[in-house]
Amino acid sequence: METPIIFWIFFNAFVLIMLALDLGVFHRKSHEVSVKEALTWTFVWIFLALVFNTLIYFWRGQQQALEFFTGYLVEKALSVDNIFVFIMIFTYFHIPSKYQHKVLFWGIIGALIMRVIFIFAGVALLEKFHFTIYIFGSLLFFTGIKMFNHSNSKIAPDKNPVVKFFKKFVPVTQTLHEAKFFTKIEGRRFATPLFLVLILIETTDLIFAVDSIPAILAITQDQFIVYTSNVFAILGLRSLYFALAGIIHRFWLLSYGLAVVLVFVGIKMILIDFFKIPIEWSLLFIATIISTSIFLSLRFKQKSNR
Repeated sequence: METPIIFWIFFNAFVLIMLALDLGVFHRKSHEVSVKEALTWTFVWIFLALVFNTLIYFWRGQQQALEFFTGYLVEKALSVDNIFVFIMIFTYFHIPSKYQHKVLFWGIIGALIMRVIFIFAGVALLEKFHFTIYIFGSLLFFTGIKMFNHSNSKIAPDKNPVVKFFKKFVPVTQTLHEAKFFTKIEGRRFATPLFLVLILIETTDLIFAVDSIPAILAITQDQFIVYTSNVFAILGLRSLYFALAGIIHRFWLLSYGLAVVLVFVGIKMILIDFFKIPIEWSLLFIATIISTSIFLSLRFKQKSNR
């Protein structure tokens, strides 16, 4: 279904206004985001997504509304994996909590730009070269298998090729300079570790996008639905990070649940020309897997590795 350009303009204007309010008003000064503040913003973004979902229902009908909600749920769940990585990166570089919001804000801006490119490129590929749907499906299937087998793998920020390449051309300070990404020392311009963290967050999100975009394309190929559900999931990522950072280690089974979800949507894509799984079944399956993995994580403690 074609979406009139005016709706794209209105939605993106809304996003820009919310981002301006976020950085220019509510987080004008660097400060440590409290759990209460993070939870408030998390509920605000979820509420706005549900309101938009309701508008989709009255505008386009039940099918499109279900596609938006399922896509939003998948992207929201997959974004939790981003949070695990964010925690490891911030811990590795010893970034104080009061500076983390700024990094995540600009990281989200970059993520939005990359997701737009991925979404339109992905939809265009599926429209012109239908066989690519089997490639996307296989990618998701094997990514899910790999995630299931290596759900507790660690990252090594110092081995990131993008960071290594950047350091060859731009000098980097050993310590932070408050919330600055760049600073001048004796007339020479230096990047700070805070900017390295931003690079890492952008590159890891790029990797996650390779999984998440095909996952939502398995649910719907409507560009507006794919884009808006992605945007709402990403915009709520920062507040979700601060809300869960202290307790996310308790959801130790969630990675396995996400792996199962990726395998499922991969199979859904591969079988689309032979058997189309109804969106209602997909939503029920995905919601059940995610909620079950969270419940079991809280119910059973992870065995410590000795």
